[in-house]
Amino acid sequence: MARAVLAEDSTTEISEMINVLIDLLFESLPRRDQRNWARVYLNGLVRTTGKRTIRNIAGSGASSVEQSLQQFISKSPWDWIPVRRSLAQLLERTAHRPLAWVLRPMVIEKAGDRSVGVGRQFVPQLGRTANCQQASGIWLASSDASFPVEWTLTLPGPWTGELLRRRAGIPDTARSLTPAQDAVHAVRRMAATWQLQRRPVVMEVAHGDLPQSIESFTRQDIPFVFKVDGSLPVSFSGAGRCAPGPHTAPARELIDSRRSRRRVVEWTRHGCAEGAVTQLASAPVLATPCEDRPVPVPSTPLLLVGAWSEAALLPSEFWITNIGDRPLAQLFLLAKLADRVSLDFTETCEPVGIRDFEGRSFRGWHHHATLASVAHAAKLLGARTRSPDGYAGPVRSAAAAARPPAYMR
Repeated sequence: MARAVLAEDSTTEISEMINVLIDLLFESLPRRDQRNWARVYLNGLVRTTGKRTIRNIAGSGASSVEQSLQQFISKSPWDWIPVRRSLAQLLERTAHRPLAWVLRPMVIEKAGDRSVGVGRQFVPQLGRTANCQQASGIWLASSDASFPVEWTLTLPGPWTGELLRRRAGIPDTARSLTPAQDAVHAVRRMAATWQLQRRPVVMEVAHGDLPQSIESFTRQDIPFVFKVDGSLPVSFSGAGRCAPGPHTAPARELIDSRRSRRRVVEWTRHGCAEGAVTQLASAPVLATPCEDRPVPVPSTPLLLVGAWSEAALLPSEFWITNIGDRPLAQLFLLAKLADRVSLDFTETCEPVGIRDFEGRSFRGWHHHATLASVAHAAKLLGARTRSPDGYAGPVRSAAAAARPPAYMR
């Protein structure tokens, strides 16, 4: 019985938080009925059991509701970017301040070929070829919580052809890029136009995408921590008169050569109570060579960081960063915010249906992803309203300040 009351209280708090967020984030939607349908959809995302499809959110015997939601999500031309930007700005002002922007890939396997962006493609996260959509989320992450605020949907080549582009309503400006290239472009847009405080970007980057990612972020002065594979060849200066540089070696080999300089960091894994001990070593590197084109040496030096897990004989995790003014332990904890995001993705973002959109339009996919992000925020913020150090108090204060007096409504 106590659990049922607690669940009901939690649902009430989340619904109240949805109302607050509607006031704060959806001012760009010009009509009141659009904001009302956003409220219906958000409540459906947090309350519906099973897949969060439009049909399930509408409920049985409610064909008019289903049609209206279908129109609002898949056809209504409201712009999702202002909503996402407002969410990010709100979280920066009122939640625990984010320490990093974390990029997390998302794979959505599909049975058919009609969903926008779907195709048979090799997916590194799965280690196999799959018929799927590939997307990336950009999350504002602290050690306590993380929130998705921006999404990219990768378009395989055929989807940028005239027929499929027209069928799915894909903008003429959308191009066929790799998931990492899409994510890098999105980060650069956020950094240039969203009026957010510049944060380190944490993401995993494959060999082929690394040179362009480093160059893109360096040119825009964006700090980064890129997770790389231990087999990545890196260039570094030689030491002493008998070893003029530069030399090239796998990242794993270079870090292992620094084992005598390891430092110990004690930390707590995200989502776990027990502590962990990791040994770290680092080495300055000049660039990451690429067969197709050499990378110009960045103006900011690069640092290769490697980690040994407990009792491991060899280093097992590696990152390249352009942040040279922080202790190794801080760089490692920044990198591990990716685990915070993975935890919140599994426990909150998936349950509100981020993978569940079944429509076929580019616009519909982005509308759904935007509303799932707001639902994710509502769940996390609403759940903290009862906590003394929760985020919701400042959020509610911001809503009260933004809401006009009753006589003006």
